[in-house]
Amino acid sequence: MALIWLNGELRDADSARISVFDHGLIVGDGVFETIKTEQGRPFALSRHLDRLSTSATGLGLPEPDREEVRRACEAVIEADPHPLGRLRVTFTGGLAPLGSDRGDGAPTLMVAHAATPRRPDTTAVITVPWTRNERGALAGLKTTSYAENVLALARARQEAASEALFGNTTGQLCEGTGTNVFVVLDGELHTPPLSSGCLAGITRALVVEWVGAKETELPMDCLDRAEEVFLTSSTRDVQAVRRVDGRELPGAPGPVTERAMRVFAERSAADMDP
Repeated sequence: MALIWLNGELRDADSARISVFDHGLIVGDGVFETIKTEQGRPFALSRHLDRLSTSATGLGLPEPDREEVRRACEAVIEADPHPLGRLRVTFTGGLAPLGSDRGDGAPTLMVAHAATPRRPDTTAVITVPWTRNERGALAGLKTTSYAENVLALARARQEAASEALFGNTTGQLCEGTGTNVFVVLDGELHTPPLSSGCLAGITRALVVEWVGAKETELPMDCLDRAEEVFLTSSTRDVQAVRRVDGRELPGAPGPVTERAMRVFAERSAADMDP
């Protein structure tokens, strides 16, 4: 039976409970991280903890206790080991009144670990008509306010795709529901800059550093011209795109994507906390 970490201790997942007045449940007042684990080891944990702190303080929450989060991650991995896993760290505003005002209680910290399958080498994506607000209060923060992503991903599933891509309010390519996006134009690798409103993805940053992608403002129609497209995320690593809406990209993964996949696999295997 799976064990999770909840507010300072390991608990049986079936009996662990948070209050119905938890602000993360009531209004989505929380932040989270998803961390890949391999053979009982979390990948890029330090970078994920940095981003968790950035998201929390950006949302006005207190900074999480990094050492407690590390202990919690170690405890749940040891209690519920998997060859390939997904570690989920959730940090919310804790008990609060019914409404947007925060209460005076301590934040809620929950950490869970579950098995995850290896992603396919290629996938299909769609674009959606909704936009990311690059000037919004939550831009660049990894919050638990994910209802927009739920809707977009449901539409993607209806069209036999695994991801939906958003533009921003200026018509520039931004990101997916849980991924960053890279495109190859005239043989060069590009990805939207953080100023587009996209999340500062951990895998994105490593691909930019290790492979040499350019951060470029990209119009949405670049997807109609791109020779190659790929996604990055903590659970996908680098995943080639074989179809964007109705446009097929034959031969995916192409040579630039193949190199990114190879370099990322080699570098991440050599250093689990880059």
